[in-house]
Amino acid sequence: MTGAPLASGNPHSRLMDNVYRHQRHIYDATRKYYLLGRDRLISGLELRPGQSLLEVGCGTGRNLAVIARRYPASRLFGLDISGEMLDTARAKLAARPGSVTLKQLDANQFLPGDFDEDGFDRIMISYALSMIPDWRLTVATSLAALNPGGSLHIADFGQQEGLPRWFGHALRAWLHRFHVTPRADLESVLRAMVEGTPYGLEFTRHARGYSWLAVITRI
Repeated sequence: MTGAPLASGNPHSRLMDNVYRHQRHIYDATRKYYLLGRDRLISGLELRPGQSLLEVGCGTGRNLAVIARRYPASRLFGLDISGEMLDTARAKLAARPGSVTLKQLDANQFLPGDFDEDGFDRIMISYALSMIPDWRLTVATSLAALNPGGSLHIADFGQQEGLPRWFGHALRAWLHRFHVTPRADLESVLRAMVEGTPYGLEFTRHARGYSWLAVITRI
């Protein structure tokens, strides 16, 4: 069984294409200065040879390229709602034919069967939840797609709780211009989701709360 195909008229897909149609060409050069914690998240994936990883909201493919170098024997997959971003990702990953499968899908509706998989050993969501309106559904959908013993790895903006208040206000105002909304209740929502379930949560504040990192493991 596979998820519903992404309709060409999907409003969020159109919005993301409009946001990134031109930005995608400079995205990686600029975001490296403020998308903190991504590489820390990648180093904690601990992918063994032959294991699978799906990145939800893979964007330009930057993270998948780093993962491919670090874990060359892994099987990699990526999805994004923006066709514009996927064009950049395909070009970036063209040197690795067959090692990374990319598809344009909605993060709230995908299934492992969309990639001819029964499930994934790792799923990564890096700075995407803050751009997905129904981000809680994305987390639930991702957890349901994990193999037994698999884990979901999340990095996103925190609340800058260890930084000057003016910095947090300025950052959130700037992010708003790009339809980015840091999820202030991320930790509490994740803890509520795993309570009484066969999942365990590790939650970390990175760079004085600039970013929050979470790992949910299916026991």
